[in-house]
Parts: sequence; C-alpha cells; structure tokens
Amino acid sequence: MKIKNIATVLLIALVIGGAGCAKIDQFGNTNQNPNGITTPVTSALLTNVLSGISGFSANLRTSLYPQHIAENQYTDASLYSLPQLEMGGTYSGPLQDLQTIIDYNSDPKTAPLAAANGSNANQIAIARILKAYHFWQTTDRWGDVPYSEALKGAGNTAPKFDLQEDIYFDMIKELKEAAASFDNGGPIKGDIAYGGDLSKWKKLANSMRMVMAMRMSKRYPAAGGPAALAFADAATASGGLMTSNSDNFVINFPGGAFANSWYNVYLTRDDYASSKTMGDVLSGLGDTRSQAFGTNSIMFAYGLTRDLAIAFGNAVGNGQSRVLALSKRTQTSPVYILTSSVVLLTRAEGYQRGWIAGGPAAAEADYNAAVAASFAQWEVTMPAAYLAGPANYNTGAGVPAAPGSGGIGASPAPYDNFRVASNNVQDALTPTQLSRIALQLWLASFPIGNEAWAQWRRTGVPNLKGTRFATSATGKIVRRYVYGVNDYNFNNEQTKAAAARIAGGDTQDGRVWWDN
Repeated sequence: MKIKNIATVLLIALVIGGAGCAKIDQFGNTNQNPNGITTPVTSALLTNVLSGISGFSANLRTSLYPQHIAENQYTDASLYSLPQLEMGGTYSGPLQDLQTIIDYNSDPKTAPLAAANGSNANQIAIARILKAYHFWQTTDRWGDVPYSEALKGAGNTAPKFDLQEDIYFDMIKELKEAAASFDNGGPIKGDIAYGGDLSKWKKLANSMRMVMAMRMSKRYPAAGGPAALAFADAATASGGLMTSNSDNFVINFPGGAFANSWYNVYLTRDDYASSKTMGDVLSGLGDTRSQAFGTNSIMFAYGLTRDLAIAFGNAVGNGQSRVLALSKRTQTSPVYILTSSVVLLTRAEGYQRGWIAGGPAAAEADYNAAVAASFAQWEVTMPAAYLAGPANYNTGAGVPAAPGSGGIGASPAPYDNFRVASNNVQDALTPTQLSRIALQLWLASFPIGNEAWAQWRRTGVPNLKGTRFATSATGKIVRRYVYGVNDYNFNNEQTKAAAARIAGGDTQDGRVWWDN
C-alpha cells in the first residue's frame, strides 16, 4: 500500500528502544506493506486500524505499571527498566492510515472512488474519532508529542511537539465536530467494531471526550473550570453516552490471521501471569471477576528479579494463573477497548465532583450500574452482597494491607516483593466515594493497560508502591515513557525543547501535564 511520507524520518523509523530480550509490546504497530496495491482502499485501511487497536490499547508494558499483570520470566519492565520506546510506529501505521482515509474522502478527485466504501462524511468522521483515540493514547504515554504538524508529509520534516494541554483540548474539539458531522449517506464498509452503526460511533465520540475531560481533573478540579465545562458538554451531548454493554467499543475477531491479541500473547510465549496485587484486591472485595481475569487462584508475585520469578514458577510447578480465563482469550474472543462500565464510573465521578447536576444520588446510581455492567461484560455473576460490603458506594472500606506483609500483593519470603517499611505499604483502602469510584475504574479497565495506568496515575488508587528490586535509580513506578532514540536522532531540536519542559527532564519519573 502506497502511503504518503510522514512528517519526519522520526515518524517512519521503527527502531526499538531498550536492551535485552525483545517482547511483543516493544514492537508497536508495523503495519505498512510496501508491496501492496497503489490505490488505497479506505475500507481496508479502516479494518486494518481496528484490527490493530487491541494490541495498541491492551499494551503489556502499560498493564505492568498499574500491577494488573506480572512478568514471570523476563522481569525488566516490572523492575522499571528505562522505557525509552519509539512512538514512530503509531504515526507511520494507524495514524497515517486514518489520515489517508480523510484525504481520499476529502479530495474531489478521489472522493467518488472512496464513496464506494460508504459516505465520504461518515468515513471522515470515523477516521477523526480514531485519530483522536490514537493521539490520546500516545500523549498519555509520552506527554508532549507531535500533533498539529504531524502527518503533513515532506513539507515539515521536523514537527514540533505540541503541549499536552493543547492536544487534549483539540482532541475534544475534534471529537465534538466528528460526532456532529455524520450524515445519512451510504453504509460504512470495513467497520469491524460497530458494523457501520453510526449511533454507536456518536456515543463513542461523546464518551471519549467525557473521559478525556475527567483525565484533566488534577489540573482543573473545580466545578466550572475548563475540564468540568468540557465534561458537562460531553455528558449532555446529542447522541448520548455509552451506558449499556451493547455500546461497548469492542473488537470481535474472526480468528486465524486476525486473532484476539491476548491469544497471540500466549501463542509462542509464556512471559505473563496474573498479578498477586490484582488477585488480592479481588479477593478482599469478594469479587468474582477473578473467574474471568485469570485461569486459577495461584497469583504471581509482582516485581521479582528474574531468578526469583523463575524460582517462584518452579515452586508452583509452573501452575500460576495466566492472564484471562481460557474462555476469554480464544482466537475469536472479543477485546474491549472502552466500555460502558468505565464511562458510567466516569460520569459518576462527575456527579460526585459537582461537575454536572445530579449529586451523590445520581453518582451512586451510576456507580452501581457500572459495577453491574462490568460483571455482565465478563459474563460473571455478581455476588448478591457485593455492593453492600467493601465495595459499597457510601461505606465501602476497600482492601487494607495485610498486617506486617508490606502490602497487598506481598508474598512469603523469599518472594516478598514490597518493603515491610511503613512508608512502602500499599493498599486498596477507599475512605471516600471518589476513591471507591477510582478503585472500580482500576478494576473495570482490566486488561486495557493504557487506561488502567492512566487512571492510577490520575487517582493514586490503589495505593501502589514500587518493587524493592527496582533497577531504576529512584525505584518509583514509571510515570511516563522517555522519548525514543529516533526522536533525538531525527528531530533533535524539537525533542530537546519538549524534554526541557518536563520537570526534572526527560525521565520515566517525570510526569505528563495532566499528572501534575
């Protein structure tokens, strides 16, 4: 497939940062085919983007940082090795595919041909929504990234790194405009997410911008502030929100060459296991989603050295729980990208914060509906007393650290992974309604690593602590990716300017704009 030149060699290169054994999550999206057809088929481009979005979203590295999963062999990422990873694959792959859809449907010379795959306006709207999604996930990993000058072709070989704040508000604008631009034209082809149902795409766009607005709550917490205004606008937008599991943004795979991303993870490798941190929280809440989240009750201690991880595996006869029940990671199992549960919990937070009218009563109703939706999504029966116990919206205390254990997720020596020192005890205590929402967001995001990592960075729930075996200088849980080698090699001036804006410099302990 002939794809236009990206704005810079930076955005073409797919060199992988870091050293050691290369893992699946380090290779990004390498979906260019230089030997393909010369005229883009926009329906094929859309299918290509959607089929790759599950691996992009359910990212293994970003699932490790919020301790959703654990490494059981090569443990460098869990020990916070330098995450100097390249963003180029996202630009040269899905983002360029989406820009091509927009260009071919916008150009009077090519629009009639592109219209064979559906209304030009509708194809453009869907591409804009998916572009916003990919930029959203990219900026949440690195912070300031190329945006306004990206995907411009050879006319700009050194795109600036836009401020994340500017990116966020422009993405929200893009989503609002995209949702309003759908028409009644021909049905969309290549849509393996919603089958061309434009009402679902409108709900997705509205829901995305509402979640984006809430992501800015640390910077703009006040009711009536910029984040709250953007939130309220999305929450009341025409077309509505994702409030039912039938609205979920989900990719259904046919199998074979297009298989569930988690099925592919275990196809040739066995590097990942269910984290004991997650297992302990589920157990403490009496949460039966554990039946879907793993294969058994032997949870793997998080953050071990390679030697200890291998020893732990040997001690349990390599019988540790794998990520997701077998029935949830077959070739044809669906992968959930954004769900009604996350959206309802986000709206509940908006009610609780006073960002939208409704107050605590409306917040509690959305909270309860969200939890029920998550259980239903995973086809697990919610215990009758679940919402009356530690997960109760008004009184639920959450999950305290086990006495003397060093925190949830800690294991018997020599596999204990957290210091016993009081300043490193981690827990999932939930003394407020907002913290209860946050804990359920952490659970409902499983196993979409990008979302779980972002929610934890925003809320601090659960109270996670870094492993005592960390190889990084500070031993802290990674807060952002470091700009890649190609960024510095091919766009040095702009990369250095972006790095200079980060407090403490371009490090994994630095924080993206909304995390400050």
